[in-house]
Amino acid sequence: MPHFRTKKATFFLLNFIVFLILVSFNNVIKKEIITGKVVAITDGDTFKLLTKDTVLLKVRLANIDCPEKKQPYSFIAKQFISNAIFNKKVTLEVLKKDRYRRLIANVFYGDSINLNHELVKEGLAWHYVKYSKDTILQRLENLAKEEKIGLWQDMNAIPPWDWRDHKKKRTKQ
Repeated sequence: MPHFRTKKATFFLLNFIVFLILVSFNNVIKKEIITGKVVAITDGDTFKLLTKDTVLLKVRLANIDCPEKKQPYSFIAKQFISNAIFNKKVTLEVLKKDRYRRLIANVFYGDSINLNHELVKEGLAWHYVKYSKDTILQRLENLAKEEKIGLWQDMNAIPPWDWRDHKKKRTKQ
């Protein structure tokens, strides 16, 4: 009889462990969907969203990086998202939160237009390959480069992450 209890306990324990793994795996895959009205544009890839519950959220567009302030095309990128989403209802597909507690998200507006894709397609953002393996974004960036759209008109366009690194190094000197 003790042998049977041990097998039963082991079976229960293994099933419980599999259950926990599946639940945690499901939470990783499951993306949170949030809708709200855009109430402020910070820059080309960051804005503030007011939910129907009057919660103010800071949102960072996932997998892309727009030019920093003082970089060419920074103002144009900010103006582009302002025209597209300011004072309008958008839907977020939240992927995660970053260390600044911003929601990292794919953003959809209008008739389900992907804002992240539109910025890259218009040559107003880089595909942020350090954090993304999105093949669609990469194709859109390659096409914008080939067509010399937006910031790709400048053969020496500096990616924002290099711009920030250079700025940090200058500050430390």
